[in-house]
Amino acid sequence: MSSTLKPCRWLHRLAGLLVPLCVAAAAQAQSAAQPLKLNIDLTGGAGGIGDVSVAVQIVILMTLLTLAPSIVMLMTSFTRIVIVLGFVRQAIGVPSAPSNQIIVGLSLFLTFFIMTPVVDRIHDDALQPYFDGKITSLEALERAQAPLKAFMLRQTRTRDIEFFLELGGYGPTPVKELPMRVVIPSFVLSELQTAFQMGFLVFLPFIVIDFLVSTVLMALGMMMMPPTIVALPFKLLLFVLVDGWELVVRSLVQSFVQ
Repeated sequence: MSSTLKPCRWLHRLAGLLVPLCVAAAAQAQSAAQPLKLNIDLTGGAGGIGDVSVAVQIVILMTLLTLAPSIVMLMTSFTRIVIVLGFVRQAIGVPSAPSNQIIVGLSLFLTFFIMTPVVDRIHDDALQPYFDGKITSLEALERAQAPLKAFMLRQTRTRDIEFFLELGGYGPTPVKELPMRVVIPSFVLSELQTAFQMGFLVFLPFIVIDFLVSTVLMALGMMMMPPTIVALPFKLLLFVLVDGWELVVRSLVQSFVQ
């Protein structure tokens, strides 16, 4: 029993020594601590241009990084591309080939290819002057919106813009003065409409193949044979012979070039 009690006694003694030391150290640190302060400097210091403080800029940057997936999906060409590629996969009749990862990856790289001129303009007009200290962060945000807004307006139908202007209670508004809260939903609605129109055109030749295969099977009395199994090789053969992926990608890229 004595051998088992010795470790417990040592633990009690060690705790008795450490607890007062920790309490004393905490009290000393609390007495020497200074209250935290958050300064929002809108003057930019002596001789500097007016700008928000670094802390506020970090908050804005973290907010933009949080919204980055939504910006990529809803304010670029990504929406139309990923929907059309999904329609192509469904029209062929192989829902799992190519996989979702390949569809999304191809859509992202095509989006980067199409949006490169817009990103270059944002870098030259907004980011580089801001890094050089010539403009403030708010001015950089305003300049960065202009190329992106111009890209979205080129792909947006007029009736969609008028629809959201009416919902928002705006009167007749010049194009340059359209707010982003009207441009973004109008652009997304137009992209969905365009993507579904392209998807309908993609489905047409494959529907013709399904119809022909079904007719031939019924004429031969093979009504128990699933038409999709017989039609799938012919769909794949047609898609390969016409170089379908190249045609689809070319049509998508050219649809954004105006």
